[in-house]
Amino acid sequence: MADSKMKLHCGWIFGNSAALFCINEKGLDFELVFVDWLAGEAKTKTFLSTLNPFGEVPVLEDGDLKLFEPKAITRYLAEQYKNVGTNLLPDDPKKRAIVSMWMEVDTNQFLPIASTLIKELIIKPYQGLATDVTSVQENKEKLSEILNIYETRLGESPYLAGESFTLADLHHLPPIDYLLNTEEEELKNLIYSRPNVAAWVEKMKMRPAWLKTVVMKNHIVDLMKQRRLPIKLDSSSHDLTVVAQKTAVAIGNN
Repeated sequence: MADSKMKLHCGWIFGNSAALFCINEKGLDFELVFVDWLAGEAKTKTFLSTLNPFGEVPVLEDGDLKLFEPKAITRYLAEQYKNVGTNLLPDDPKKRAIVSMWMEVDTNQFLPIASTLIKELIIKPYQGLATDVTSVQENKEKLSEILNIYETRLGESPYLAGESFTLADLHHLPPIDYLLNTEEEELKNLIYSRPNVAAWVEKMKMRPAWLKTVVMKNHIVDLMKQRRLPIKLDSSSHDLTVVAQKTAVAIGNN
């Protein structure tokens, strides 16, 4: 009999945090399966053939359904478990369209800039590679322009899509959190020098679901070092039970 427990295969990067954040907003029980994608664990034959042919995380398993891509995962969770936990998608078609619009803004405007900065300032140093200083400066300037637009929008409503927290906001916080945790004071100033943006970020960071997500992110960082999987997480509790395998993860043709 197949295991029907929800599973999230994920690793260390903001798209994974968005999926975790959404699960926590919904208060769902699930099993987190750690995948060290930086070490190539998402590129094994088994992973490519059974979970994601593109070799990326996160991947959600819910019964016989397998989903990859963070926004596909969070939208599914918001719709499938609409009456559980936080309502992340409005019923009204017009309000829902505004949520979708700001999710597209995230995908096409904000995320490419944030992703480049995270790559240059966090991922490359972790891999022992040199940071492209020119790219960092160029993208800081682009980010400043984007945040000016956000500042205006958030002066009209407390959240991007209106009066309530939605998927549009949820997907922005993980990359913002990574940017705030770099050593670049200029990036922090870009966010906190804009009062409406700063208030929006701080409100999201205080959400119980995000605080729980941060705990899980920290454990994922630990697992990157320990090379253990999976860890079982009960959304009704902040306690994390780590289930360590006796053997190391095999990289290559598994």
